Amino acid sequence: MNRRTFLTTATLTAAASATALAAPAAAAGGAGAGRAPFRTWFEATHRSLEAMTTDLGLTADKIDVSGTGTPVPSAQTSPTNIGCGLWTAVAAAGLGVVDADTLHRRLSRTLTAVEGLERAHGFWLNWYDAHDGSTLTTWPETGDPVRPFLSSVDNAWLVTGLMIAPDADPSLRPRVARLLEDADWSYFYTPYDPADPVAGPGQLRGGYWPDKPGRGEPTGHHYGALNTEPRMASYLGIADGSLPQEHYWHVFRTLLPGMGQEQEPGGAWVTIDGVRVWQGHYTHRGRKLVPTWGGSMFEALMVPLFVPEPDWSPHSWGTSHRRYVRGQIDHGLKEAGYGYWGFSPANIPAGGYSEYGVDALGMQEEGYNSKGVVTPHASFLALPYEPAAAVANLTALDRDFGAYDDRYGFRDSVDTATGRVSDYVLALDQGMVAAALAQQLRPGLLQRPFRTGGFRSRVRPLLAKERFSI
Repeated sequence: MNRRTFLTTATLTAAASATALAAPAAAAGGAGAGRAPFRTWFEATHRSLEAMTTDLGLTADKIDVSGTGTPVPSAQTSPTNIGCGLWTAVAAAGLGVVDADTLHRRLSRTLTAVEGLERAHGFWLNWYDAHDGSTLTTWPETGDPVRPFLSSVDNAWLVTGLMIAPDADPSLRPRVARLLEDADWSYFYTPYDPADPVAGPGQLRGGYWPDKPGRGEPTGHHYGALNTEPRMASYLGIADGSLPQEHYWHVFRTLLPGMGQEQEPGGAWVTIDGVRVWQGHYTHRGRKLVPTWGGSMFEALMVPLFVPEPDWSPHSWGTSHRRYVRGQIDHGLKEAGYGYWGFSPANIPAGGYSEYGVDALGMQEEGYNSKGVVTPHASFLALPYEPAAAVANLTALDRDFGAYDDRYGFRDSVDTATGRVSDYVLALDQGMVAAALAQQLRPGLLQRPFRTGGFRSRVRPLLAKERFSI
């Protein structure tokens, strides 16, 4: 299953100390990460995203960094990739890697490109040519046809980057406001229907193919799992008022008891803001937590790079996130015995792309499997929760496999069984690394737009009311 798909079921139908840096990947968390080369890592990661950004100003999907020459950006880009480029540029300026004039030129160039992209219903299509901005109708690497699609979650990450840009450079605010004035998240929303919660679940659709009349052809699924990355779209819509606050309570912590899922959940029914909510949880190695859909790291931890869930909901979101990270660590070091950990969708080291995760941490019965493939971005996402363990793991991946490239940062993935290291770096994964490092080096640098305004007045109260059954 695609990492961004949650099917509505038929039933509902930093751095470590010198000792830690030298330690094996099994080093436990708890200590800080005081000597890790966070700034060096950030600068290399930033260079990779610069290299992925075309002359037009759009950040491409990936680059091959296996050669010695200047890498060529891939032909394709997506709204998510463009968002990653925007927030990485802001982070670079905030950390003094580039100056304010350079930031303005880069952001302005990207906004000009985004202004010229084809849109539908106020949102951006899923794939464009990164070099000329045209809508892709054939896949560059295979020639297969590409049907233009409006993805709720991919648009969320572009909007995230667009919100961060004028926070760093207020002169861009009018341009961004014009770009966002028609981005109404209710387009993706199916209101809750108590008479038929299968057809009307109160959730966001995966998206629409806009080549059909009216709203377009909808996906057959909604995003029904709360602890997955599409909740960024939910937060954005709740914050700007285009989605009702009750939407948050209609998304599942787990599937209901008796439904087909990875494990029978514990929990209880509660009523919050007039909505009956199943506050379910899973138990993994004796720890209660809220699962993701597939068991990957980015599903749980990409969103809190921006929205301060652990601060606003320390006993629910904060606790679940910490336990989720510990579950990933324990899987890699104890259950599977790889000696390394960090499982999330990534490039297949031998070529291609796949979803990786810890099956037991996800709801899907046949969830994502780890297969011994470790991706560094998962360790960076874990930094706020297990800093010493994350730094030790990254250090071990470089020491044992040469996973770090001085020019462009950590390669996208490592097969710990064969020792094969990916030839690529990917914009999405490097964007997460950059945001995670920015949060370590200058906490809150990229979070201000998501701590103020509608996020503060409409999202924060929801998270304050959250009471996971953990």
